[in-house]
Amino acid sequence: MPYHPTPLFLPHNQWDDDFARSLGDAELLLYRSNLLGSDLGITNFGGGNTSAKLTETDPLTNEPVDVLWVKGSGGDLGSMKLDGFSTLYLNRLGQLEQAYHGLDREDEMVAMLPHCTFGLNTRAASIDTPLHTFLAAKHIDHVHPDAVIAIAATDDSERLTHEVFGDEVGWLPWQRPGFDLGLRLRDLARGKPNIRGVVLAGHGMFSWADNAKDCYALTIELVAKAARYVNSHLEQTTPFGKPMHGALSDEAAIAEAATLMPALRAALSSDGVPKVGHLDRSDEAMEFVSSERLAELADLGTSCPDHFLRTKIKPLVLSDGADIDQALAAYRKDYSGYYERNRVESSPAMRGAEPVIVLKPGLGMMSFAKNKTTARIAGEFYRNAINVMRGAEAIGTYAALPENEAFAIEYWALEEAKLQRMPTPKKLAGRIALVTGAAGGIGFAIAQRLAADGVCIMLADIDAERLEAARAALTANHSEDAIRATLMDVTDERSVQSAFDHTALTFGGVDIVVANAGIASAAPFEETTVELWRRNQLVLAEGYFLTARAAFPLLRQMGGGSIVFVGSKNALVPSKGASAYASAKAAALHLARNLALEGAEHGIRVNTVNPDAVLKGSQIWDGAWRQERAAAYGLEDNELEGHYRDRSLLKRSVLPSDIAEAVSFFAGERSAKSTGNILNVDAGNAGAFTR
Repeated sequence: MPYHPTPLFLPHNQWDDDFARSLGDAELLLYRSNLLGSDLGITNFGGGNTSAKLTETDPLTNEPVDVLWVKGSGGDLGSMKLDGFSTLYLNRLGQLEQAYHGLDREDEMVAMLPHCTFGLNTRAASIDTPLHTFLAAKHIDHVHPDAVIAIAATDDSERLTHEVFGDEVGWLPWQRPGFDLGLRLRDLARGKPNIRGVVLAGHGMFSWADNAKDCYALTIELVAKAARYVNSHLEQTTPFGKPMHGALSDEAAIAEAATLMPALRAALSSDGVPKVGHLDRSDEAMEFVSSERLAELADLGTSCPDHFLRTKIKPLVLSDGADIDQALAAYRKDYSGYYERNRVESSPAMRGAEPVIVLKPGLGMMSFAKNKTTARIAGEFYRNAINVMRGAEAIGTYAALPENEAFAIEYWALEEAKLQRMPTPKKLAGRIALVTGAAGGIGFAIAQRLAADGVCIMLADIDAERLEAARAALTANHSEDAIRATLMDVTDERSVQSAFDHTALTFGGVDIVVANAGIASAAPFEETTVELWRRNQLVLAEGYFLTARAAFPLLRQMGGGSIVFVGSKNALVPSKGASAYASAKAAALHLARNLALEGAEHGIRVNTVNPDAVLKGSQIWDGAWRQERAAAYGLEDNELEGHYRDRSLLKRSVLPSDIAEAVSFFAGERSAKSTGNILNVDAGNAGAFTR
């Protein structure tokens, strides 16, 4: 079949006049911003910025005053709200030029921006604020469209800018964003009063108009014009050369990624900070990783500052048959050399020499970061970089930023300050958990508790409908990136292995495994059928065995982890009329102790949480088990909870959240020196005291 390069994104105007008619000036700015940020082909997550010069009432003088509303530092156009904008007195911003002492002291100007704040706004102003300040237009968009950067990142970008846009768009050579670039933008616009935008070499585009609607329409128009130009050349070229590797089938890719991603994750987490992985097999990624020019172009590095701040200057290309440790050692040596060649006395310390992006021919693009969202976004940024390289090579020759300029951005003191303002990670951030029986009351509570600790969760259950409901409920309060679900029958060896493969493919491995899936049954011993006996053993003993056995290789690869069995008081105390259930729970408890012996040398801890009488919110107690246990005690169904509460030493009911708290303890570092242990969560039952 003939090879057809993937075309670049062609945007369309999505402005809704009916919706916009009801909005005030600030809301129109937000609407425009959200529209622009909704398409990754226009600007990346967290990238770009928008502004409007609006008239406000000065709270000190009660007089009208011009105020610059501009996207604040660290915000995202697509998801921001009104509180994501910095607001600054425009006249005070203009006065900053008098305090400007030149490029060598440019960073000092960022500290001056808070002195211009309007309305006690606490949103930190972006380093791009001067670029919006000095342009006279009332409404300004600064975006990073793949199609425009493809033009901006060629070795002939000035000529191509004129060829594509004519006299309506100006051009400026590469310069790091800041106060001086704001002045240069102003001077260019003053010298060419008919231009409506500017292409910044190696960076992106500015466009402006006198109202929000026209500004948005112009931005879309210019991006679309660039995309049509680039795409017309893509139809006639092979920018990445001929395909050299066929894409693996989905089945083969799953098998390879389920093995490769945990190995990479283990190697990339060797600094003690666990990473989470993401696999991208999009058309753009597969075209690039399968191409003849993969190694050549990847080695050039990225262009747009927003790209390599997320992805590092270049990726690791992992060829077929490559030794992971050797490949990573070579990458670390190369990156350390890049740092040493470019560092100056004031440079921040190196932030680690590990790759963020790993490209594997035939398989796709893998990205690794401290959490799933960051890993996914890094992959999206590199996909943008791929688009830029493809477009640039179609219309000319791709030109990455000079190494010293890239370093100056990556290790910019202002970027370092932004990193330092990031929230402290949650205590189990970067960890990955698989929870069986996750659609039930206890399983859901465990997943909810671990998610609150920052854990990425794979919900596993046999009930598809309840599983989806659990996933939806958890993602309502946590990132969709961090909450995934997979069907799993703990009695089926293939199903269990498939669930762990899916977890490795989705997150890159596993650190915490909670064996919680269960059933409950009751019958006098002589009425206990062989089928009932075997069913309890199959789910509660063999199911825990299969789950733990599938987990061991992944945990061993990571240098350790935690397995938690959710057992039962019945594992320690005989219970009348429940011989099949109690015996299976006892078997699982002893299995955990054996696993603790074998796992210790690999850093794998195995502990058991024993609940008792968790009636509220528990799926098991919603069915016949409640009636059977009530009958065994000669009680009505509605009397059972009080019976269990009153028989406990503490006279308290046990809830799913109580079990979840105990699992959280065993999952994390608080129990780092505990294995083979039992934690009873039963409000006190003397018969279950361990001895």
